[in-house]
Amino acid sequence: MHCYSKKTILLLALLLGGQSAVAGVLPDDRTDFLYHRYEGGGVLIDGPSVLVRKKVGKSVSFVGNYYVDSVSSASIDVVTTASPYSEERKQHSLGMDYLRGNTTMTLGYTSSVESDFDATTYSIGISQDMFGDLTTLSLSYAYGDDIVGRSDDPLFERENTRQHYGVGLTQILTRNLITSLNFETITDEGFLNNPYRSVRYLDSSTPIGYSFEPELYPGTRTTNAIGLRARYYLPWRAALQTEYRFFDDTWDIRSHTAAISYTHPWRDFTFEVKYRWHDQTGAHFFSDLFDRAEATTFRGRDKELSPLTSQTVKMSAAYEFLDDGWSFLDRGSVTLAVDLLHVDYHDFRDIRGSEPPGTELLYQLDAYVFQLFFSFWY
Repeated sequence: MHCYSKKTILLLALLLGGQSAVAGVLPDDRTDFLYHRYEGGGVLIDGPSVLVRKKVGKSVSFVGNYYVDSVSSASIDVVTTASPYSEERKQHSLGMDYLRGNTTMTLGYTSSVESDFDATTYSIGISQDMFGDLTTLSLSYAYGDDIVGRSDDPLFERENTRQHYGVGLTQILTRNLITSLNFETITDEGFLNNPYRSVRYLDSSTPIGYSFEPELYPGTRTTNAIGLRARYYLPWRAALQTEYRFFDDTWDIRSHTAAISYTHPWRDFTFEVKYRWHDQTGAHFFSDLFDRAEATTFRGRDKELSPLTSQTVKMSAAYEFLDDGWSFLDRGSVTLAVDLLHVDYHDFRDIRGSEPPGTELLYQLDAYVFQLFFSFWY
């Protein structure tokens, strides 16, 4: 089961159900072909994706997406408590936009299937342009229903449900400056931990000084996040964008995320560079090493729930071609993007060495994300 599956599915459902940035305009007809690859920390994820958008008349637009990724994992979580594994995830999504005046209504459906995880998400949204199209108000809702299993136990089956509420406001302040403010709340209920992951606790009866037991998370979680984004268009057609996001949840995780990016067009090329910084506290039930077995009511050792700081540098280049069209195509583009990620975990230790329990080196992760996609408008 992918650690990121639930978040990814929910975000894709919301995006596919309403990708119109402006409420009074339907998305262009287009087809995207994507290849993506993530590698880092002993994990390799790669696969293709195809997205097709098509308008029907002047008021309706449909979108479909098919996404596949193959996972080969020998991450630190896996090699210290289990065996490396490989699996494949297949996901398909459908969405519709309906335009009426300055209002756009959206519907979305996403289904994702793995050997031990099935997820279905439904989404709905509405956007309204106001005040001479200078202001756009957006509301969104998504409901997800997941079934969690274990590949080594056909009788193991747990459920969880998710609800996502979102409000967004986009404002054109000047001819060159656009800002947006977004607020979201997500509620989770059910089986929320990974069925394979374990925590460790001190145990003097073992040669290594500790033993493992299964994780146990609370059955509910509510998260709140607010984000602010500003994009300023420079005189030479370039753009500078800044972002900030604050996150808080009922597991006592708080995070701050800031990013800055610069976009520069040159002839038929568009270049972008982006820097992102993220810092978070840990969940109240997280510990790298518990004092004893069943030390607390809830317990977890997922490194993503620990205090951490991450930095990401992204570089991308896009090239537009077929400016004069070809056959039924109006134009095309190819984009290459690379993300370089570094994460410092402040309370998650690398236990692959031979140091005494609790004195091991803190774990660090270096990874990259590679994306290559072709887009065609028609």
